[in-house]
Amino acid sequence: MLITFSCSAYADITMFGDVASQLLKHMGHSGDVPSALMAKDVKQALKQLQDAVDADSQLAQSQPNTADDEGDEAKVSLSHRALPLIKLLKAADKAECNVMWDQK
Repeated sequence: MLITFSCSAYADITMFGDVASQLLKHMGHSGDVPSALMAKDVKQALKQLQDAVDADSQLAQSQPNTADDEGDEAKVSLSHRALPLIKLLKAADKAECNVMWDQK
């Protein structure tokens, strides 16, 4: 399943459903799809997502990298996964527009 985030102030962002659901929960949302944030709620959702990214970054720095040379892949950080959505939320906040998401 793919989830696409959209607002009138930024290009659409499409993510895998499990990643999108995780980010929505970090934003303080239930994770329901489809759904939306009203423009007045975008700033708070952005703050909560950035706080979660900061906490995850601090946790990752305190733990050693578990990937080894035998093909294990390192986990993609929350900050890398959240960056496009953070940019969309910043644009939506600045333009004072709603953010919507739906399954594609």
